[in-house]
Amino acid sequence: MATEATTWPPFLRGQPDHPVRVVMIDDDPHMCRVIAQELLADARIDLVAQANSLREGRHMVARYDFDVMLVDLNLGDGTGFELIEYMKSAHPVAEAVVVSAMEDEEHAIHAFELGATGYLVKGSWFGNFAQAVLHVVNGGATVTPNLARRLLRRLGAHGEGALGAGAASRHAPGAERLSEREREILRLVASGHTSCEIGRDLSISAQTVNTHIKNIYRKLQVRTRAQAATRASQFGLLS
Repeated sequence: MATEATTWPPFLRGQPDHPVRVVMIDDDPHMCRVIAQELLADARIDLVAQANSLREGRHMVARYDFDVMLVDLNLGDGTGFELIEYMKSAHPVAEAVVVSAMEDEEHAIHAFELGATGYLVKGSWFGNFAQAVLHVVNGGATVTPNLARRLLRRLGAHGEGALGAGAASRHAPGAERLSEREREILRLVASGHTSCEIGRDLSISAQTVNTHIKNIYRKLQVRTRAQAATRASQFGLLS
């Protein structure tokens, strides 16, 4: 039976009366059971659907509305990278968290480049999957601690170049201004609203909302909702 977390702040996404919707794609039956048990035990999370292949995962992503996708990288008939790309096209504001047996910096970096906001290594995740879901849906990120340390060391070895590139992108002269409608949608995205909720609030379709979000991503040169909110805050676009 699911249990409520009484100390969970009411202003965060993921409440028992409005749980975070999750889909999971993994071809490892044991890992699926472990993750599903953890998610089902938390009243703040609703495990909407599961799949065990790239083909089934694509059908599931196209069929369901969800907030977070947990995905393995090795799916037998394809890779989780392909599914992250497809998910970001179909559900631009949804979050992707990799759950993989491969503890490799290059795989993690590539997943982040595609828009993932989490990378958990099977068998070495210190914490639990429910907390990982709640972290990313509230604008954070989650990475297995050992891998996070290695990524930080790698960043330290190339720190000046990486930071310099980030500063340049924030002041890129070609950055386009957002329209009033895009600013309005971005404020709602930053507040944690889904495309369907935004569509209802603005009396437009969820598909139209997703089109605006894609344009926002392009103009702000970002790939995820959290990145868009951060960049917009830097540009003063949320006021």
